[in-house]
Amino acid sequence: MFSIASRIDIVAVLWFVGAWATYSLVINHFADSGRSLSSAMDRQRRRWMRTMARRDLRMIDTGIMGGLQNGTAFFASTSLIAIGGGFALLNATDHVYVVMRDLSLSPASPRGLFEVKAVGLILIFGFAFFEFGWAYRLFNYASILVGATPSAAHAGEAEAIAAADRAASFTIAAGRHFNHGLRAFFFAVGYLGWFVNGYVLIVTTTAILLVQLYRQFLSPSARLVIEAARQPEN
Repeated sequence: MFSIASRIDIVAVLWFVGAWATYSLVINHFADSGRSLSSAMDRQRRRWMRTMARRDLRMIDTGIMGGLQNGTAFFASTSLIAIGGGFALLNATDHVYVVMRDLSLSPASPRGLFEVKAVGLILIFGFAFFEFGWAYRLFNYASILVGATPSAAHAGEAEAIAAADRAASFTIAAGRHFNHGLRAFFFAVGYLGWFVNGYVLIVTTTAILLVQLYRQFLSPSARLVIEAARQPEN
């Protein structure tokens, strides 16, 4: 790659990787703080499971769990379709390369670099598929743990509380892997800028990074859930 990439391409790829890694580190740093949208939702998941343990009928909880599984399965399937599209892009390199060369805002990049870009896109969606696939499996395990939680008559007992916390831990882990998959999707949109040129990749990556940070810490939905996470449990 280094022999066919220009300096701006290398800088842009490093910026892309660095932005993704930095965002992940920031989210992990606030993972248990309740000060980001994701961490606040983790607290809500734990509250949900403890509320579930006090319910006699849990059709609501199983329905929510089914919805989470279906959503995760949808994104996993979408990842596979995107991977197939990436391979189709490789198979149609001659035609697509001509189109992208005509659209490029800078001199045409080598064909080998175009193929590297396509492979990179496939790898991103491959990573997303594994994250969504594992999230789906964890949601499935969480459903079983919900079913294994003692009835509401035993809600105050240590065993029931521990069972609810186990189910919560699985839903939290599933949610985090689901978020990793979504993160790959979002940054894949920024990655598409590289098919134009390295400068556009830097701009699109920066835009995705700023939008994601805004959604996590400053958006109305984030402020609402963060404030709710600060309220004491009943």
